[in-house]
Amino acid sequence: MKRKARLAEPRRRRRIGVHYDTDAFGQFSEAIARTLGTARYLVWQSGVIIFWIAYNVIVPESWTFDPWGRGLVLLTLVLSLQASYAAPLILLAQNRQEGRDRAQTELDRKVAERTQADTEFLARELASVRLSLTDVATTEDLRELVDLQELQKKVDYLTEVVEKLASRLDQEH
Repeated sequence: MKRKARLAEPRRRRRIGVHYDTDAFGQFSEAIARTLGTARYLVWQSGVIIFWIAYNVIVPESWTFDPWGRGLVLLTLVLSLQASYAAPLILLAQNRQEGRDRAQTELDRKVAERTQADTEFLARELASVRLSLTDVATTEDLRELVDLQELQKKVDYLTEVVEKLASRLDQEH
């Protein structure tokens, strides 16, 4: 048995048969689905079918390649073959799109959760700032303090005046 040079790499399964790149095939199927799903394609296909039928009905029977008398068997075969390949390719493209949509939805969910957590954090921070600001003196509080100081000075002045008057009255009696 031959030893592998790198033991950290897993062995690859041996496949018998056709090997293809699933991503490239998926992109191919999406391109086909995008083409088959357009109005332009339907108009062209309708034009080809109308031309096919008109040619095989109008021209002499010796020139027809799909005679009307046999029921346009070749046209039926071509359209059946197209449908048999188009349907699975369209389903494959839809499955790939569904996978991308699922991944995008998961990413959107994670972003929404992160946004909600950030919003809740900011709301808590804002509430804490508001609570902190209730203890901070405002300019109105300072004005009231200045007014109180002035009032205190006036009271002190009046107290001095009253004391002087009281001392004079005491001296006179």
